[in-house]
Order: sequence, then structure tokens, then C-alpha cells
Amino acid sequence: MTPDPSLQQRHFDALYAASDDPWNVRERWYEQRKRALLLACLGKPRYRSAFEPGCGNGELTAALAPRCGQLLACDGAAGAVAAARRRLGDGPGSTRIEQRSLPSEWPAGERFDLIVMSELGYYFDGAALDAILAMAHANLVDDGELVLCHWLHDFDDRLLPTAALHARAAALPGLVRTVQHQERDFLLEAWRMTPAAPGAQA
Repeated sequence: MTPDPSLQQRHFDALYAASDDPWNVRERWYEQRKRALLLACLGKPRYRSAFEPGCGNGELTAALAPRCGQLLACDGAAGAVAAARRRLGDGPGSTRIEQRSLPSEWPAGERFDLIVMSELGYYFDGAALDAILAMAHANLVDDGELVLCHWLHDFDDRLLPTAALHARAAALPGLVRTVQHQERDFLLEAWRMTPAAPGAQA
């Protein structure tokens, strides 16, 4: 059965109404270490324009910002957006934090050399995730990077297994995998767009 987006939205709104850090990503060593590993897996020291959908309260956004000339981060929950804006403040670079409902409000007209999807993909069914990945693929410039990082264990809100959603990303045309790091709890992978890939732009 197709999930009700409005019900899902209310669920996340309720989580952020109760706490600006529902999953304790700020303090948990697991989360801090995972962010450090993700940053270490990025192929370049700096990016011109990056996109982080599903930014939550902005902890990863704050870590990405110093390496990005421009960074767009978004979340569907108003509370998450407010928390991320408080977290970033006057952060480095040009960072925009916006409330967007995905996939309908994906920034299709923008181009990025880095897209990071962390702990996001399994909240969508197959059709919605395929739409998101197709738009991400179209948004990547020549030599752009797509990074996915997701929890491996089951939980109530999960709509897709992590292995399945990463396999969908791996199947996109013209992407070459540059990183594959799996631990007991999460899978972290990165791909780079090749110059000859359809939709790639220098």
C-alpha cells in the first residue's frame, strides 16, 4: 500500500515538536563517527555547489558547509528546518536551508557537484525513491558525486531495505562507484558521474 505523505509528515513534525534532536545525532559517538567517515569519503576537498536533502537538524549540514561554496539543505519538517537554521547561524559559505516536500519539491533546475542523502532514502516507497534518484542523477554535473549513507537494521518507518535503495542508486547510468564502506549498522557508498554519462554537464 502506498504510504500517506501527509501522515508521514505529521509523524516527523511531532518528533521535532518534542525535541530538536529526535535521534540524538548531536551527541552520540556513533553519529559523530559516521559523519566523520562520510566526510572522509568525499572525493574532493571542496565543492562548488552541494545539495543535502533530508537535512534534519543540520548536524551534517554544518559539517559539509565549510567544504562547499554553496550548499542547499532541505527537510520536510518545519521543526527540523528551524533547528538546522539555528545550528548553522552565520556558517561558512553560502548555505540555504529550506522546507521542501520530496520528491515534488526537488530542486530540479539546479546543478550540483555533490549530493548527499543520509538516512533518508528508506522513508520513500520504490516509485518515489526512483523519482528522487532520477532527479539527483539529472542534477549532477560532469564529475559530480552522489553519496548515500543508511542504517541497515529494521525499524517501523522503513519502506525499503537499505541494500535495495543503494542498488537503485548503483543502477543509474554513467555512475562509477568510488566508495563502498559497510559496518554492522550502516552502509556508506559514493558514486561519481562520468563525463560521458547522459545528462552530465561540465
